Amino acid sequence: MLGQSITRNGILLGLFAVFTTLLIAGTFLQTRDRIALEQRKAEEKALLEIVPRTRHDNSMLDDTVTIAADAPGLGLTEPRQAYIARQGGRAVAAIIPVTAPDGYSGTIDMIVGVNVDGSVAGVRILSHKETPGLGDKVDIKKSPWVLDFDGRSLTNPTPDGWAVKKDRGVFDQFTGATITPRAVVAATRRALEYANNEQARLYAPLATSGDS
Repeated sequence: MLGQSITRNGILLGLFAVFTTLLIAGTFLQTRDRIALEQRKAEEKALLEIVPRTRHDNSMLDDTVTIAADAPGLGLTEPRQAYIARQGGRAVAAIIPVTAPDGYSGTIDMIVGVNVDGSVAGVRILSHKETPGLGDKVDIKKSPWVLDFDGRSLTNPTPDGWAVKKDRGVFDQFTGATITPRAVVAATRRALEYANNEQARLYAPLATSGDS
């Protein structure tokens, strides 16, 4: 009797596990497309903050260039996509992923928009672990600090100027928090250098049906 009870309970547990697995799988399949759509909308919103619709007529999410994990200066740990903004088929800007590994509380994931003329279209912080009220001011939701990068380039300021004011550069630091803005300034400059070195690939014209 004991053996039969154990067997019966084992079968019931097995059936319950199968039912639960099927329920979870069904729920995932039903919500997967909706989740993917919401993620796409969130990504597009971040890109549009840097390159608004008035500046491009393509879908940046569908116009990408793969950047290798070992791309110099970008600090990536896996291959990522650069998003290309085009107007009339011509590239106007590339939005480049970059990671600052030297934030005060850890890595800072960013995207840097670089116009075809080499100037900054915009900088946004995607994720960070910086201290609330101090280092988190790099986030546009907390402070307009990142807007000071707009229009900057490798020649504006000069190389020595690409630093926080404490280091004799042109960018403000935060009271009680210098490490975080220092890391973001350096990462932004590295993204500009990458874009400058990869101009031919990032800003290449769209291939036409007549191209080989």
